[in-house]
Amino acid sequence: MGIVLKQSLNNTIVTYFGFAIGAVNTLFLYTNFMQPGNYGLIQVILSVSAVLMPILAFGVPNSLVKFYSSFKNDQTQNSFLTLMLLLPLVLIVPVALLSYLANDTIGNLLSRQNNVVRDYVWHIFLVGMAMAYFEVFYAWARIRMKSMFGNFMKEIFCRIGQTILLLLLYFKIIDIDFFINALVGFYLVRAVIMKFYAYTVRKPKLNFKLPENWKTIVRYSALIILGGSTAIVLMEVDKVMLNNFLELENVAFYAVAGFIASTIAVPSRAMHQITYPLTATYLNNNDKLALAQLYQKSSLTLFIVSGILFLLILLNLNELYELLPDKYSGGFMIVFWVGLVKVYDALLGNNNSILFNSDYYRSILFFGVLLALLAILFNLWLIPKYGIDGAAIASFSAFFIYNTLKLGYVKSKFKILPFTNETLKVLALIIVTAVIFSTFSFSLHPIISIIFKSVLMILFYVGVLYRFKISEDVYGVLNKFLNR
Repeated sequence: MGIVLKQSLNNTIVTYFGFAIGAVNTLFLYTNFMQPGNYGLIQVILSVSAVLMPILAFGVPNSLVKFYSSFKNDQTQNSFLTLMLLLPLVLIVPVALLSYLANDTIGNLLSRQNNVVRDYVWHIFLVGMAMAYFEVFYAWARIRMKSMFGNFMKEIFCRIGQTILLLLLYFKIIDIDFFINALVGFYLVRAVIMKFYAYTVRKPKLNFKLPENWKTIVRYSALIILGGSTAIVLMEVDKVMLNNFLELENVAFYAVAGFIASTIAVPSRAMHQITYPLTATYLNNNDKLALAQLYQKSSLTLFIVSGILFLLILLNLNELYELLPDKYSGGFMIVFWVGLVKVYDALLGNNNSILFNSDYYRSILFFGVLLALLAILFNLWLIPKYGIDGAAIASFSAFFIYNTLKLGYVKSKFKILPFTNETLKVLALIIVTAVIFSTFSFSLHPIISIIFKSVLMILFYVGVLYRFKISEDVYGVLNKFLNR
């Protein structure tokens, strides 16, 4: 776990810095500098683009990671990489034509409740395409174990762009139309920059001779479209469907609460950037022992971190909402349900990596498609009944079923589980910490109260972890820190 822990920690720092910028944007600049309706429109554009992204990418980011280590010489690698560069065009070109020919029809589908959305079909396509090729070039760098720069571009670049645009909007230097067009430009520029960096890591030499196993690669990529779409649909469908049932400002309110809960997923995202290629290597080399160890250690480490983050957010949420405009302050249940989703995701460790890089990916992808449909049905049922809280419950329900199926599938095929005795100890620690600190209340300024309670919680939580050596990896990091 040495290289995993080192790069994961570096990526976590970068990712949290990005989330800090995102927090300023989401919780303070967007909420104070922009009307909720316009913020909701931007969230719809980005959410629909995110749903479109895995389709346009044609599964190439996953295929790069899965197959690259199986090619042992420059000639076959160049042949494979050339295929990976061109494969997304198979869907990008026809989707672009469809967006041109059926622009009004697509606009009408997206604007049943909010007519303003119909004018942004091309914005959605361009952002989706930019996201797709960014992920291709990011995977290109990650297969060479270079994830830091790509993580910076993924987590920070466009958020800094949004900060700049929000300040320009506040000072009335630009209007909302310019803001949206410029935001699209930031996503396009990000993809181009990532392309040049990826080429410095592994310069491509075009070789149009197809790899011998090209049919297997294309088949895998096509099926991964379903898997990637499933994960994105489960994460973004709530905001997309809120747009079709409620006013756009509700999408903004939901986005703020969802962002608060999404900070729990930062360590998972950082660690997966390095565990994904490692998992592919272990599977290609049939190293079952290393795979099982990675599964359990990644699960325990992420559960420890996500557990304390969930408590820090939930037990400080009332104070945090005191800092926001009143109309954004009704999202406690959204944070709770979405936060539980993120903790369960973390508990599964590198489960997704195992499934998508193994020979069993086909079955689980079809499970995912069924569950994406289930998520849509949950939203159709719960949003009209419970509003934005219903969207959060729908997301939790769909993810709970989906993750439980994935957990059982890996157990049945690989005979491994991510849980150990230490998992139960961490669960007990989380419960005890929640019980103790839920009674704490300070009559102080919200920021001071958040800092004070958070410091006490972290000291207690980390102290127990260190005293009882619940995790070898976490204990080792703490020991090095204390020795310094």
